[in-house]
Amino acid sequence: MAHQEKILLLPQPRGFCAGVVRAIDIVKIALETFGKPVYVRREIVHNRHVVEELAQRGAIFVEGLEEVPAGARVIFSAHGVSPEVRQQAVERRLRVIDATCPLVTKVHLEAIRYARDNYTIVLIGHRDHDEVIGTLGEAPENIRLISSPEHVDSLEVPDPERVVYLTQTTLSLDDTKEIVERLQQRFPKILSPPAQDICYATQNRQVAVKSIAARADVILVVGAENSSNSNRLVEVAEKSGTRAYLIRSWRDIRPEWIARASRIGLTAGASTPEVLVEQVVVHLREAGFTRVEEMEVVEENVRFGLPPELRHEEVSAAAQSPFLII
Repeated sequence: MAHQEKILLLPQPRGFCAGVVRAIDIVKIALETFGKPVYVRREIVHNRHVVEELAQRGAIFVEGLEEVPAGARVIFSAHGVSPEVRQQAVERRLRVIDATCPLVTKVHLEAIRYARDNYTIVLIGHRDHDEVIGTLGEAPENIRLISSPEHVDSLEVPDPERVVYLTQTTLSLDDTKEIVERLQQRFPKILSPPAQDICYATQNRQVAVKSIAARADVILVVGAENSSNSNRLVEVAEKSGTRAYLIRSWRDIRPEWIARASRIGLTAGASTPEVLVEQVVVHLREAGFTRVEEMEVVEENVRFGLPPELRHEEVSAAAQSPFLII
């Protein structure tokens, strides 16, 4: 029997999105500009490798603002925070640098606007995710959180003609479409967000995974267990009929996953650094997957500037930061 060539499929885009790049840069530039200590509320992005690297540079990660000394400088993570957290920062006289992804801020502003107009806001998302917790805080009396089509059937709203849906930015496109269709059946006059809330990076990475799913025997997604967009990539691959596994690094790969595979697809969530992908590539090359096929499925050229608190530092920092996008 002829020897079957082992192929590694590497789709683009994968890994860091513009919002993650911006958040990481904010921490790095804040440390370079203001010196230590700089506090960061929660994980700046959902990836332990990134968090540990920034901690080595001098960032101090805390769960709550009560852990930050009064008057100190604190960075809010890319996932955003509720008004309650912002008020707590004011009361503690903290100097805030906001690393909230602009696309998450967009959803917050939509929630505020529709709540003011007395709409019931149906928020599609995962209850315990940091992003959803922040959005819920903007209008808790007006927001109903759902995460599946079944939840739509039990929704109670004051006025069925004044309903709008918003979504977490990192959801599965297909799952969300199913929920939205059920909402539209139940509430024919429901409004949709002015522009889709699921972010471009989440969409593009899912499209890239779908593009290789039919060719791959198994797909490996490099990402963290608490990374919503990474988990959705696994689900998208599985719904396309391909075995898929979430791994933090090459060390998580079990030999039986790839033992009979001749084609492996490899991608990464939006908060995963490329170095972790490169380490997996090295490991798989050693396992016999010596032919690597890179393919650009969607071109990405989104850029986000820095927040006002750091904007005057952009020019000097550009030369120092390997990730900085202006």
